[in-house]
Amino acid sequence: MLGDEIIDTCGNKNHSHYDSIIATSTFPSSRVSPSGTPRASRRVARSTGLLHPRLLPVLVVALSVLILASLVVGVAIGSVRIPVSTVWEVVIAQVTGRDTSVPSNEQQIIWQLRVPRVALAGLVGAGLSVAGVAVQALVRNPIADPYVLGVSSGASVGATMVILFGVFAGLGRLGSLGISAAAFITAMASMTVVYLIAQRSGRLDPLRLVLSGVVIGYVLSALTSFLVFQADPRAAQQVLFWLLGSFGRARWSILPIPAVAVAGAVAVLFVRARMLDALASGDDAATTLGVAVGRLRIELFIITAALTAVLVAVSGAIGFVGLVVPHAVRALVGGLHRRVLVVSALLGALFMIWVDIAARTVAAPQEIPVGIITALVGGPVFIVLMRHRDRRLLR
Repeated sequence: MLGDEIIDTCGNKNHSHYDSIIATSTFPSSRVSPSGTPRASRRVARSTGLLHPRLLPVLVVALSVLILASLVVGVAIGSVRIPVSTVWEVVIAQVTGRDTSVPSNEQQIIWQLRVPRVALAGLVGAGLSVAGVAVQALVRNPIADPYVLGVSSGASVGATMVILFGVFAGLGRLGSLGISAAAFITAMASMTVVYLIAQRSGRLDPLRLVLSGVVIGYVLSALTSFLVFQADPRAAQQVLFWLLGSFGRARWSILPIPAVAVAGAVAVLFVRARMLDALASGDDAATTLGVAVGRLRIELFIITAALTAVLVAVSGAIGFVGLVVPHAVRALVGGLHRRVLVVSALLGALFMIWVDIAARTVAAPQEIPVGIITALVGGPVFIVLMRHRDRRLLR
């Protein structure tokens, strides 16, 4: 009974009952159709977003083109400005194996330093946005994200312990893979503690979950600060900068792990999209629709912790992306998760690429930590989105 179709007691496919419940879901927000008919329910589901569903392919193509253009711009901009034509020439030469007349030092800057960095920024932005969608579905709370729930802080503890002291049974010798493994262990531990604290009479309390996540996050951040304080001053400075978010460590060798993690998470969540829609309607409604709520939450739990751990290991703890991007996407395309997941990944990648460009250029030649910019931009944007959502609900 899991999946896109619901089987009624007579053995018939009952899509209309499913659509009716999903369309009237209270998460993130929607209006209940007074008629209760399947056609009215579908109209309600479509009306939750500013963009008509028929324009969704246009939006996806437009975002993809903007991402490609932003990748080129991100490679061209830096302490050494490089013409866009030169960027294309080097990239094509590297991909096809052709010879190029571009000096070797510019080739190294473009291909070995900037292309991996911009690609990593896009992957992290997409991954954090998708993680935010998963966490919000997990807890049925639109203000939840890995950073708010303490997952990012937990992952930071493990990554910091490996980077500074090489603990966790020698994981430090495994490089980025060891950092990701340690971050995953501590992220899972912190998320488990938050999840257990948030239980009330065997059921998840969304308010307690957010409050528990904030408190545990502060505790883990304090623990990370203590570890940094105990380390060598020079190493501590590097780790502090990394904890605020940085793509300065980006190399081709570390890209496969986040690429696989992001692609795998998007694929699994996309397959589970209809179940996520049902879960947004509430545990009772989801169970009625045949969704194994407990098993689905465990899957979301593992996916979120693993994805967050990998991203924190390669870029540090970056906040607000997983909170703001899904909100903006839902306001644009509605609450159906198949739309939200795809557009969130694309918009998150585009957003993070330009955040990284700003981090490298605003205070050049010095670099601003990425997390500072996401907080400065994400805070006001989130307030605007909330006010817009409140106005829509009052209409």
